[in-house]
Amino acid sequence: MKFSLSTSFAKLTLFTLLAVVLLTAGGRMLAQTGLNADCVWPLCLPGSLSAAAQLFHRLSAGASAVLMLALLFHAWRTQRDHRLLLPLTTVTVTLFFAQAFVGAILVTRGFPLHLQVMHALTALAVWVLLCALTLAAGLYARDAVAFPPLDLRQRLHDFFILTKPVIVLLLLVTTFAGMVAGAKAWPSFSLAFWTLLGGALAAGGSGAINQYIDRDLDKNMQRTARRPLAAGRMTPAEGLSFGLGLSIVSFYIMAGLVNLLAAFLTLAGILYYVVLYSMLLKKATVQNIVIGGGAGAIPPLVGWAAATGTLSLPALILFLIIFMWTPPHFWALAIVRRKDYERAGVPMLPVIRGEAETRKQVLIYTIELVAVTFLLPLIGYTGTVYLLSAALLGGILLYYAWRVYKHDGNKVAWSMYRYSSMYLAFLFLALMVDALI
Repeated sequence: MKFSLSTSFAKLTLFTLLAVVLLTAGGRMLAQTGLNADCVWPLCLPGSLSAAAQLFHRLSAGASAVLMLALLFHAWRTQRDHRLLLPLTTVTVTLFFAQAFVGAILVTRGFPLHLQVMHALTALAVWVLLCALTLAAGLYARDAVAFPPLDLRQRLHDFFILTKPVIVLLLLVTTFAGMVAGAKAWPSFSLAFWTLLGGALAAGGSGAINQYIDRDLDKNMQRTARRPLAAGRMTPAEGLSFGLGLSIVSFYIMAGLVNLLAAFLTLAGILYYVVLYSMLLKKATVQNIVIGGGAGAIPPLVGWAAATGTLSLPALILFLIIFMWTPPHFWALAIVRRKDYERAGVPMLPVIRGEAETRKQVLIYTIELVAVTFLLPLIGYTGTVYLLSAALLGGILLYYAWRVYKHDGNKVAWSMYRYSSMYLAFLFLALMVDALI
């Protein structure tokens, strides 16, 4: 394999690296010499040494930013099928602007220690990744590649589908409910906005990476065969790059504009879903949904942490509610889609142990779920509104689960699946109302 910087992408990568070298050198010089001129942004006339240093640093920052954007555009135009260059470029450019974002937040927040550490570590990561990208570009980059013309409207729709928007919406409901229940008050608009935006990006990024991992599996399932990666409308590199970019942005939004605990819980949710569930459990064990349910149970913890800065017993009960809700919800779907899962080689409960055992487990887990929902009023955290709602909604859910247990056929299982989604949304809505009155 021959190293060469003859391609346009490799040359652009090298120029970007050199610009970042100048940017870093200028920043270090300003920091060590204390040459901090009072200049009005963006102009700073070089009438003195300090002003010249400031101007040099600002020009190199602007040049680096422009080159980074050009590099990102070039990668998505010419390297969109390359599973190393496109994700590596996307992550590098995203982290570059994340570092700038953290730097801006540092000034407005009074230089908190965790943001100083993030700023330094992000700078180091950008350096390492940019050097790796330059090496990879010299080894693998190529110029003119004939890609089919893109339909912009279809393209935007495919990016939207990659995020699994229906799942994202349900997760945001539980996140917001966690905020309200934790503070027992409406959160401020800014806190709610940044928390929900960070949560949406994290869930959407995780969903995109999950579809990258499951792209071959999805081809064998009727429910998922028309997803963008499975259908071939997008390349695997694009799906992975999009998911990584959203996930990184979500963490920095949470850390910079919410709080560090919420940021790390968000990161834990991403890793739980992508690594533990998608990569390790889904194809390996019949307990995939049981253990993997923890990923979907993290959003209310994120909301609680965003509103209070801490976690407590009621927050852990919210986690447990969703953890117990996940198996009967997805097993009901698995009954309906059993042949799909069997064809794809996913060891879901109906495939491995049969429908009769699955229907029994749906009822058992539903009983345990409804029991768990009463822990909140039992410890005195919620009042009458939540108690009555949990009893009514839980009674209806038990009725659906009993029908699944007693009757064969996909119709009752599908009804259980549909209602269980509404059950969770209305239960958390009742939790919010109860917290506010």
